Amino acid sequence: MNNVSNRTANPCDDEPPFAINNIRNQEVFGIILYSVLTFMATISMLVFLEECVYIYKKVPANKKSVIIWVNGAAPVISTMSCIGMWIPRAVMITDLTSATYFAIVVFKFLIMMLEEIGGDEAFLKRSSKHKLKISTGPCCCCCPCLPHVAITRRTLFLLKLGSFQFALLKLIFTLLSIILWTNGNYNQQDMSITGAAIWINPFVGILTVIALWPVTIIFMHLRITLRTLKIIPKYAMYQLVLILSQLQTAIINILAMNRIIACSPPFSSPARGYMLSQQLLILEMFIITLVTRLLYRRQYEPLPEEEPGDNENTKLTTLTVSA
Repeated sequence: MNNVSNRTANPCDDEPPFAINNIRNQEVFGIILYSVLTFMATISMLVFLEECVYIYKKVPANKKSVIIWVNGAAPVISTMSCIGMWIPRAVMITDLTSATYFAIVVFKFLIMMLEEIGGDEAFLKRSSKHKLKISTGPCCCCCPCLPHVAITRRTLFLLKLGSFQFALLKLIFTLLSIILWTNGNYNQQDMSITGAAIWINPFVGILTVIALWPVTIIFMHLRITLRTLKIIPKYAMYQLVLILSQLQTAIINILAMNRIIACSPPFSSPARGYMLSQQLLILEMFIITLVTRLLYRRQYEPLPEEEPGDNENTKLTTLTVSA
């Protein structure tokens, strides 16, 4: 009886409700909202599946996999957010799944840019007389004095490795987080020095920054060369997914953990923050899915060969090697 009275007296300290209780507590507006958002998530996934069929039939074999991976970022996040919306206690699992998928997308986007120019060999051939500008975000945008780096196989390998490490280590840390969570040792709201989250999350953040750097370097190098392939709006959509799924979610969760977002029984403040984050992501990823469909569902023609002295459509954006 004492435990029951304590939980009733402090509803804002309760865990998220079970799925059935969440459904039963919904009013008319809540039912309509959940239905509309579920419809959006479903449409996002259907659009993605239709796009996969088109890419499988129309796109060259070397580009199929990476384009499908990159296109799947918004629909996958939308679907995971929809599951988390209906099943509040599964939010940690759905968030980790979305974050792990996007970690792979970071690497795949870099590979996609290389494949769009013709692959590693074509990139090295086109770039043999050029250098890479490494003073770019998110790591070194404030260091314009950094030297330009020659483009070699070793340089390209290090750039790939910088993004691949995030895809691999994020998967490992996700599995570790789930294992610790099942044992009661991992709680995203526990920011104490003895909690696992305070050690895992900052380290994953550092890995994220390191992984984004090579993608930005390659993009800045190829943005003019791949302009006809709409690489700039594609990169903008990729960055938008990153900001919304990572930064926006983190801000909302921090506000909720500090009780700035008020509790609304049966949802505590953190649980309500997670819920608002999932609902926003469904709407945002639905819009991004429609935009990316316009960008990627097209005929894929090979780029023209770079001609000597051609300084317009096929020139690269970095400085040439000085004599």
